[in-house]
Amino acid sequence: MRKLNVLIVDDDAINRKLIKVFLSKHKDIIGTIAEAKNGAEALVAVENDRSINLILLDIIMPVMDGKEFLKVFKSNTENTNKSVIVLTTDDSKKAEALNFGADDVLIKPIKESELLKHINYWVRES
Repeated sequence: MRKLNVLIVDDDAINRKLIKVFLSKHKDIIGTIAEAKNGAEALVAVENDRSINLILLDIIMPVMDGKEFLKVFKSNTENTNKSVIVLTTDDSKKAEALNFGADDVLIKPIKESELLKHINYWVRES
């Protein structure tokens, strides 16, 4: 089984840290963990590290939000083997995120068990 190399994209440093701490407990399925504070940084991170295969993406961020990131990211055919799970506080954004190309959507606050269930799905799919 291949490990997931994860990019956490969230403008809230505390959210990034909490997710990173949680993911770090699961070294059996998680390889590297990178962080970005907005969509623009995330695009650079993915370009610089082609091994990233799972992105945990906030929708509402300054500079480049999650929707704009998804538009650009999904338009690049090199990214077809990478999965994006959107993390949002706004349940009404779920359908919109899926329409923009997200593979999955979780509503914040996210329970660790729920996040792990979704990550395990993508481990099996990769």
